[in-house]
Amino acid sequence: MKRAAILLTLAAFAVTSCKTEQARTDRPPVKAKTDVLAVSAPPPPPPPPSSVPQSEMKSYGYAQAGVEGGVVGGVVGGVVGGSVGGVVGGAPMAIEAEEPHPTYAKLEEHDFFDTKSAATTTFSIDVDRASYANIRRFLANNQLPPPDAVRIEEMVNYFTYALPQPTGPDPFSITTEVSGCPWNDKHRLMRVAIQGRNLDEWKMAPNNLVFLLDVSGSMQPPDRLPLIKSAFRLLTQQLRAEDTVAIVVYAGAAGVVLPPTSGADKRTILAALERLNAGGSTAGAAGIELAYKAAEDAFKKDGNNRVILATDGDFNVGINSVEELQTLIEEKRKHNIFLTTIGVGDDNYRDDVLEMLADKGNGNYSYLDSMKEAEKVFKHELTGTLVTIAKDVKVQIEFDPARVESYRQIGYENRALENKDFEDDTKDAGELGAGHSVTALYELVPKGDPKGTVATVRLRYKEPHGDVSKLMTTPCNDEGVSEYAASGDMKFAAAVAELGMLLRNSKHKGSATFADVASLTRSARGADIDGYREELLRMVDTSKSLVSGRQVASE
Repeated sequence: MKRAAILLTLAAFAVTSCKTEQARTDRPPVKAKTDVLAVSAPPPPPPPPSSVPQSEMKSYGYAQAGVEGGVVGGVVGGVVGGSVGGVVGGAPMAIEAEEPHPTYAKLEEHDFFDTKSAATTTFSIDVDRASYANIRRFLANNQLPPPDAVRIEEMVNYFTYALPQPTGPDPFSITTEVSGCPWNDKHRLMRVAIQGRNLDEWKMAPNNLVFLLDVSGSMQPPDRLPLIKSAFRLLTQQLRAEDTVAIVVYAGAAGVVLPPTSGADKRTILAALERLNAGGSTAGAAGIELAYKAAEDAFKKDGNNRVILATDGDFNVGINSVEELQTLIEEKRKHNIFLTTIGVGDDNYRDDVLEMLADKGNGNYSYLDSMKEAEKVFKHELTGTLVTIAKDVKVQIEFDPARVESYRQIGYENRALENKDFEDDTKDAGELGAGHSVTALYELVPKGDPKGTVATVRLRYKEPHGDVSKLMTTPCNDEGVSEYAASGDMKFAAAVAELGMLLRNSKHKGSATFADVASLTRSARGADIDGYREELLRMVDTSKSLVSGRQVASE
């Protein structure tokens, strides 16, 4: 009897254990979130390849790729031979359950300003294009984007325009135009467009690039780390012998997969990329610090020194304060090491963080939703992505109260500056890459006969390594042109802005319709060699269908 009782007890224990294990398996994963940094002794680093010099091994925490998290030795998330940014050897973190969801900075649309009390307005330029590609992803999945994901200036600036190249000593030209407003026939629409000087790739100064790749578990899907690897392979193929590349990865901890290597040694760079796999939690801050160290060690005094961060934006381990991270990046940009951010993914996508990091790091921010977008960023617009031709670019517009009763800027909500910031050379602003263009639109309420000079446009910028700004000034004239007689660029930019207002359900959208957006787009489509404008028409059709469905569902 005792033997039978013992056997029954063991059997019950086994069943209970199986149920417990099954519950653990069925339980959804808990998402890591930074609260408390727990420090433990670091694991010993794995032996590095014999091809890496001892001097380089001493300079970096060395990590090899090829297994989960880009690590050899069974340690997930990379191995650092010491502490980086307060994260030691992938120390355990306090975690808190959190549903994955994308986050976007809150945008409050600009209202109209009366020129009697506020005739002057100032803003920082923005060359980011991430919002447009992200909107395209939503629509491709038959989803409407959240309103705060729609940054109209990034939609407008995604496209190229027929703007004149600069002819004088300044690195860009300024074009202005005023026409009728498509969504309000009583208003006028003003465009201010800046075109950066094109730069042949072979004329680029030497590049010192550090690829900083998130290899955490959330990066496993094909549209994340695999897409990033394909994009960086494309960039690698265009490197020159005078360029250098280092690769840093981060997950549970951070490590150097590839020390600074000549662009001529493409086989070594591509092999290092090929070995990367995803797995582990995310230590974004630790990775950034290690990447900046690699950039500093290979610094090129007369070159382009840049960290390129690629991630789904899920920074949940490492520096547990966005302000501390911002301070770090601002400090590094003072030493002419800039930061470009590349976003991928959806469920835990931190758009707000990636935009902020690029802004504070004197860089640009792109979102990759396809290999075609990777080709746009790293092939067709390579010099604009890598080379800054002007920094701290600010625009100030002073309207004539005799011709303009009130005005509002369309987009640039998170780029607004105080008027006193315009002449303050310590105030940070946006950067312009080689060949990049920037377009800003204003909706005007005319006063009397609007024909003539409606505004004066002033622009300040610094040379890439300069500290003192230079001033450019140009008038903006209204010649009474209707929206139908406007230039192709004007009509197309207006169409894109109108689509943005419809997607945001803007209170200022007036009589805007998807049909009008499509009509304007078709009239200004032009040659459209890359098919981007035709693609916009498909996005308009999808948006119209989704908005109609939403309205029917709400009735």
